[in-house]
Amino acid sequence: MDRVINLDNAAATPLHPDVKKRMIDYLETTYANPSSQHSLGDLAAEALDIAREQVAALVGAEPREIVFGSGGTESINHAIKGVAFAKRDKGKHIITSNIEHNAVLRTLRALRLMDWRVTSLDVDEYGLVDPQAVAEAITDETVLITVMHANNEIGTVEPIAEIGAVARERKIVFHTDAVASAGLVPLDVKAMNVDLLSLAANQFYGPSGAGALYVKRGTALWPLLDGGVQEQNKRAGTQNMLGIVGLGVAAEIARAEMDKRAEHTRGLKGRMAAGLKKGIEHLIFNGHPEKCLPHLLSVSVGFIEGESMMIMLDEDGVAVTTRSACAAGALQASHVLLGIGLDFADAQGTLVFTFSPENTEADVDYVVEKLPPIVERLREMSPLYKK
Repeated sequence: MDRVINLDNAAATPLHPDVKKRMIDYLETTYANPSSQHSLGDLAAEALDIAREQVAALVGAEPREIVFGSGGTESINHAIKGVAFAKRDKGKHIITSNIEHNAVLRTLRALRLMDWRVTSLDVDEYGLVDPQAVAEAITDETVLITVMHANNEIGTVEPIAEIGAVARERKIVFHTDAVASAGLVPLDVKAMNVDLLSLAANQFYGPSGAGALYVKRGTALWPLLDGGVQEQNKRAGTQNMLGIVGLGVAAEIARAEMDKRAEHTRGLKGRMAAGLKKGIEHLIFNGHPEKCLPHLLSVSVGFIEGESMMIMLDEDGVAVTTRSACAAGALQASHVLLGIGLDFADAQGTLVFTFSPENTEADVDYVVEKLPPIVERLREMSPLYKK
């Protein structure tokens, strides 16, 4: 192979050339603090305002409802802890699902240590949360509902608007982790009935270390970081202007190219699924077949481990993953796959492919050629497999 075929774009995407160009231009021309009250500071403040408008347009928000931070994890922590602390006098109960990203689950674990109660709802075999189950879990002390928009391991898109309608009717703050979907599928915070939404630049060809939190006007939210009055007094600290500028441009490009990108990656996903189904027996395709991200394919291969397949594909010049990058290296099976009803063995035999506009049909065909012999070789060594 002359190059590595990257099919792990959910971990991080490469910088779009126009994003890189704008970031370099900013780096070479602007260095001031946007909070400074002079002409140099005004230049940085102007760049900050433009980026805020670009990100707001991506999700259908107002610019003043966008709070910049260091990425998806900070945004999620800020939403959950910020609401919990702001609403602690009303109650200490939070509702979530059992397939959330670790940034949600571990934030909730920390709150449990401070006497918050958490109800974690089961999902169906496709990974869907039932809005009725959300409604039934609400108590007089519920202050927050947090359910991801799309799952980063199986690609299922949740009924967020319906869950949001339940939350709105009961006057409960609703947060959605849209890190896996923002910039990849259309989002409209008003139609989704959300009060808070998290996103990260490195999911749609922007820089790592830059993210944002949509905060609906009037939503009570404590700052995660204490200090100055930056970001409407919601996130203290001098802004990462280089990352924010890149995030803004990436958001603008993603909005313009979204349909084209989705059509391309959906075609590659379908081609990969068809090729693997033809070439390998005992496959399980995870996630909802229709309500799903256009670029993500999760497949469980019976009788062998995903990590072995991943390593052997890497030797053939193909980068894939077995689960979320944030959980990579963990020995236990994915909580997401167990949550949709897979047994431990099938969950351990999972590969996740995430496609980008840079991938080609030739890339897919190469994997379809290389993976079946790898599977056959590994199954020959497996005590579980019998032809």
